[in-house]
Amino acid sequence: MKLRIAVWLSVFLVGSLGVARADQTKTDAVDRLQSSAKSISEILAAPDKGIPDEVLKGAKCIAVVPSLIKGAFFVGGKHGRGVSTCRLPNGKWSAPDFFDISGGSFGLQFGAEDVQLVIMVMTDDGMRHLLNNKFQIGGTASATAGPVGRTAQAGVSWKVDTDFLTYSRTHGLFAGIDLGGAWIEHDKDSTVALYGKDYDNTQLLTGKVAVPAVPAAHEFLAEIHKAELADHNKSARATQPTQP
Repeated sequence: MKLRIAVWLSVFLVGSLGVARADQTKTDAVDRLQSSAKSISEILAAPDKGIPDEVLKGAKCIAVVPSLIKGAFFVGGKHGRGVSTCRLPNGKWSAPDFFDISGGSFGLQFGAEDVQLVIMVMTDDGMRHLLNNKFQIGGTASATAGPVGRTAQAGVSWKVDTDFLTYSRTHGLFAGIDLGGAWIEHDKDSTVALYGKDYDNTQLLTGKVAVPAVPAAHEFLAEIHKAELADHNKSARATQPTQP
């Protein structure tokens, strides 16, 4: 009898811990969406040192890693977690997709206490890479540190052959960053926690999955739409004739 009770207690405790871990994982996913929304608001709203308007207008997808703490980034041990979304044919943005990023060269940010990363996907090939559940930046997936300044000319080269434009923000300082060699991989655990099952990158980023009924997911997409709308309004004002 004692043995039977002990077994049942063990099963109950393991089950309870499993539920707690699942709840915590979902909480982490929601927290990441909220942090990503805040990062988008801060980075894309930068008046003079942010991402150029033409880059934002031309981006097919946007990926955000909201926070990387000191100690997570050192040679051979770099890691972070982010959220991405892609522009759909109807002009809206896809359901959020969770990913892990590891490896690569983050030399500009070595020793930083808190780093925000943004990856702007600029080409069809870049989007195809992002739709894979795992790929490496560099080689066939070209990337370069993006131009800085909301009104800066982004140049011509990125329009021709650059799949990803990469940015970082540390202690209020904004700059391009080299992510060459970094691996980006689908985050299955966070996807299951938020959506209730594991959808792959293609399903999420091409509009085959609805945005979940979670306020943080809509907040994340709203911040991207807000930045896009601000850019559109700015362009419209620039084309209006000057009143005599």
